[in-house]
Amino acid sequence: MNMVSPTTRLLIFSWLIFPLYEAEKMRHRGLRQKDAEYIEKCTEDDTGKQNCTRQSDEAQTTNYKMQYSGCLQGPAGTQGRDGNPGANGIPGTPGIPGRDGSKGEKGECVSEIFEEPWRPNYKQCAWNSLNYGIDLGKIADCTFTKLRSDSAVRVLFSGSLRLKCRSACCQRWYFTFNGAECAGPLPIESIIYLDQGSPEFNSTINIHRTTAVEGLCEGIRSGLVDVAIWVGTCGDYPRGDASTGWNSVSRVIIEELPK
Repeated sequence: MNMVSPTTRLLIFSWLIFPLYEAEKMRHRGLRQKDAEYIEKCTEDDTGKQNCTRQSDEAQTTNYKMQYSGCLQGPAGTQGRDGNPGANGIPGTPGIPGRDGSKGEKGECVSEIFEEPWRPNYKQCAWNSLNYGIDLGKIADCTFTKLRSDSAVRVLFSGSLRLKCRSACCQRWYFTFNGAECAGPLPIESIIYLDQGSPEFNSTINIHRTTAVEGLCEGIRSGLVDVAIWVGTCGDYPRGDASTGWNSVSRVIIEELPK
């Protein structure tokens, strides 16, 4: 050992110490980096003693953002306009069928009657210059076909009538249906009464006037109906000299009407 020189000893010592030095240097560098990640935050209490805590850089950044990123809220803006209506949605699925309702009361049996629409049914018979001078009897007739039993018949005679006499007299013009006067409700008639006549039948008092005999008769059965116009007396009054259809057209109009 005494043969080793001081220089050699120094080299050997440096070779042994240098690795230890580098290891210690690396350890201190790591501690400094770790300490740099934390920042001390100190507060002082009532006694004057300081309490210090460390925060990492990440925590400090978070606190900074929380402290300085908040802004004061400004006034509210004006309300926006309504948007356009949206498109119609997809139709929904059908719902569940409802429950059966309660049983109803027993109904009444009513038979329906389907009637045909009403069709006009009328007839006209006309004569030119009848010049019928009878005082009692049938003047003219016209046959008509009645389609329904529940309908009414309207009749009209239009023609010139005349009556003359020496004293008071009365004549009656009336309708018959199949030979009988109307009974539903009453006869269809027209009368002419003269209270004072001329001294003779061929006097100047000889007036012919166009007159109408018109009415409505119910209760006539369907089928062929013989409608006739007649002339007769007025009860107990004496008859005079009657004339029908002189020098003019006379007509009978028959029409079936619904009730």
